[in-house]
Amino acid sequence: MNATDHAPYLRPGKFADSDNGAVIDFARARAGRGKTDLDKALKLYYAVRDEIRYDPYVAFGDPASYRASIALDRKRGWCVAKSALFVASLRSLGIPARPGYADVKNHLATPRLLEALGCEIFYWHSYSEVFLEERWIKATPVFNKSLCDRFGLKALDFDGRHDSLFHEFDHAGNRHMEYIHDRGAFVDVPFDDIIATFRSEYRPELLGGIAGDFQAEAGG
Repeated sequence: MNATDHAPYLRPGKFADSDNGAVIDFARARAGRGKTDLDKALKLYYAVRDEIRYDPYVAFGDPASYRASIALDRKRGWCVAKSALFVASLRSLGIPARPGYADVKNHLATPRLLEALGCEIFYWHSYSEVFLEERWIKATPVFNKSLCDRFGLKALDFDGRHDSLFHEFDHAGNRHMEYIHDRGAFVDVPFDDIIATFRSEYRPELLGGIAGDFQAEAGG
């Protein structure tokens, strides 16, 4: 892939706002002295995964809930915002990256969240893709380790050479997350498409947000 092909995945987006000063500072600080794109990507992956708490109790109808810089400022965000932050951080360092999406079952959830959704399918679950060593690799820096511990799951690791995508099994060997439809990768967060799906598939009150502390509800 040549530089022209990479161009859309290096530019700032409305949601993957890699030109935001705080995002740039975060990326530079967390990438440290990484000598290669791979080194930098790994450092950023774990920074986003564990420093930004996964929290799906956001106002899904608010565009701010989808933006990388907002998740960074709040130190929490759901899968779309956390993936956008990883993508934006990578782009700010000149590493091509893009958000990807899939519909999944058996997503990390509490009874309160499932009740708010009104169904068992999580539409537009977000992951990220980063271009490393001449190919696109999938990574999911979404569920922080402390949260995974509460759910009895192994946190997803990433080595930069193999896709890190599935929470297929829990610690006991029981089947867990299942990807049922891959929607592919995009240049930026497809906010309008996500909202359209949420309006048609979920309860309307979800767009206003859910009250509660998701991590506390996860038990442990």
